Amino acid sequence: MSPADTLVYVTQVSPYRDGPAGAHGVLEQSATAMAELADQAGLRFERCTDVRGLAPDALERARVVALFTIGETPWSPAQKATLLDAVRAGRISVVAVHSATDSCYGWGEYGQLVGARFNGHPWTQSFTLDVLEPDHPAVRHLGATWRWHDEVYQFRELRPDARVLLRVPDNELDLTAGGAQRPDFGFPLSWCFTEQSGRVFSTTLGHFPAACESVDYLRHLAGGLAWALGEGD
Repeated sequence: MSPADTLVYVTQVSPYRDGPAGAHGVLEQSATAMAELADQAGLRFERCTDVRGLAPDALERARVVALFTIGETPWSPAQKATLLDAVRAGRISVVAVHSATDSCYGWGEYGQLVGARFNGHPWTQSFTLDVLEPDHPAVRHLGATWRWHDEVYQFRELRPDARVLLRVPDNELDLTAGGAQRPDFGFPLSWCFTEQSGRVFSTTLGHFPAACESVDYLRHLAGGLAWALGEGD
């Protein structure tokens, strides 16, 4: 295993531009789970809780950058450029977990990097997800639907080339709830896409610690990581 076979997992909570962000109690369990999945995939695991402390060459030698970030992650201009260039060249794959879409509003290209921009979560409930690409590694273990309990995010600026893997049907949600807004693309909660030569997988599931005790959820993450590394079309 070479240094280039590293999964860097960024689990940083930073303030938003207008105030503090709430910490997620699942972060420690998520890091343990991601370390297990990295090992299963034959990758070294490196956790980062503050990108300001990343070694200068950490992104250059990473194979995967996984993100469970909240707020204005303080990436430096050099780190942003390195990450974008490496993803577009196919040297780095991105795995975006849960609140990674609720980060980096001051970085214009970040929304394209993770696939969409968070636009609130009016619902926390049990719901049934439709599995839209049943042969994809991230969802092929689930069947046609998946019953789950989590926050339901809504989004803006979903990439038009995003392949939606999991989506909540409208009739599962109270669309009169405060803050609810239905975009034309509905309520996707997991997707994937290519950014030039790089692959990006995103799942917004995983708010509660119970997710990291769920074999179905861990297989969802593992399959997304496998796809990001090149498995499947």
